[in-house]
Amino acid sequence: MTAVAIRPEELKKNIAAALGSKARQITLALDEVTVTVAAADYLESMRILRDSDACKFEQLIDLCGVDYSTYADAVQEGPRYAVVSHLLSVSLNQRVRVKVFCADDDFPMVASVAELWNSANWYEREAFDLFGIVFDGHNDLRRILTDYGFIGYPFRKDFPLSGHVEMRYDAEQRRVVYEPVSIEPREITPRIIREDKYGGLH
Repeated sequence: MTAVAIRPEELKKNIAAALGSKARQITLALDEVTVTVAAADYLESMRILRDSDACKFEQLIDLCGVDYSTYADAVQEGPRYAVVSHLLSVSLNQRVRVKVFCADDDFPMVASVAELWNSANWYEREAFDLFGIVFDGHNDLRRILTDYGFIGYPFRKDFPLSGHVEMRYDAEQRRVVYEPVSIEPREITPRIIREDKYGGLH
């Protein structure tokens, strides 16, 4: 039998009580609770959210990196990189979003939560691969989507659209080789079809 979900306002209060001073900010918008914690308190905060009787977030259903350097076409003040997680309590029928900012923009790092939820393993590898965020304590932190020789982190806002290197098979060397990108960057503006009866539409 599915538990009846409590009101978001009550969930916000329960999370505030459970985390205490570890919660830097708790917001409620569109009936969704978001809690922000410091990088130093991240692992312990996540453990509390999993184990507290009022929270019981048994499942981590998503984790991703965010580059706030040009978020919403605005300049972000404060840390550039964040890790955002979504937790689910099946037993209490409730959800929460957890946000933690990496303290150092030059070497973004937070603790791994893979010891708390196995599902964090590949999510954290993806955030490392695409954003360069290091998850301290992860037992197998390596790229998961890009090639082994890939240079850079493609989801960072300053990563070039065409990348840094391209690869091709060299018949003489009989292997794949990497070379600087030869594609000239250009902006493509799509043409808009304005015909009155295009596609049979009237």
